[in-house]
Amino acid sequence: MSETPLPGGFVNAVVRVGDTVRRVPGPRAAFVHHLLRLFERHGWAGAPRLLGLDEQGREILCFVAGHVAWEEGQPDDVTSDESLARVAGLVREFHDLTAGTALAGDGEVVCHNDLSPKNTVYRDGGAGLRPVAFIDWDIAGPGRRVHDVAHVCWQYAGLAPGADPEEAARRVRVICDGYEAAGRGAVVRREVVPGVLWWQDRCRRGIEADARAGLPHAVRLRAAGVVEQVRAAHDWVARHRGVLERGLS
Repeated sequence: MSETPLPGGFVNAVVRVGDTVRRVPGPRAAFVHHLLRLFERHGWAGAPRLLGLDEQGREILCFVAGHVAWEEGQPDDVTSDESLARVAGLVREFHDLTAGTALAGDGEVVCHNDLSPKNTVYRDGGAGLRPVAFIDWDIAGPGRRVHDVAHVCWQYAGLAPGADPEEAARRVRVICDGYEAAGRGAVVRREVVPGVLWWQDRCRRGIEADARAGLPHAVRLRAAGVVEQVRAAHDWVARHRGVLERGLS
């Protein structure tokens, strides 16, 4: 069958073949495969199903139909409060599914560690586009709930230069409220903004280190100006930290 390249990937070439997606397994493929099978056993539809490996050794995943928000300009539905709350609810669902499992190890849960609109599939069920699944689980691993929540706040609430601090703080609160409403127990809100800053610093340093080592994906990211963008986002959050934290108190 013919192969159609799918857009958006900096690290891995991904193609669609019929109703499947093919991609080269990442270095932590065994862990990710166990995780995807756990989701399947529980009937959770928020991640692709793993179907095996093809003759080239690539992963075969079911194609999750919908709108992937990988471009900068997006429909209003993608950035609506309803979508923010549903993103947080989906995160809560897979966190709760993995809490206490062998995959979570010493962590609270398994974290996705790369949640963003670009790794989210949206679908219109009659009330506008809403998130239905996350893709690209390559760097998932044991962690704390607040780590993923902080990453969601950074990526989905638009915590970067050009944002209105008060509106950004309100959107962060919508995310935290949505996470808490989807399960029992609260997120540690005092750790959310420090978690955003930690992620931004870690991301920038990671790209810089990998680019110096000559890793192709990091070289491309650096050339695209991502290091400067992340540094600017970190500076923006640090400058408006008080507003963001007051919005969560």
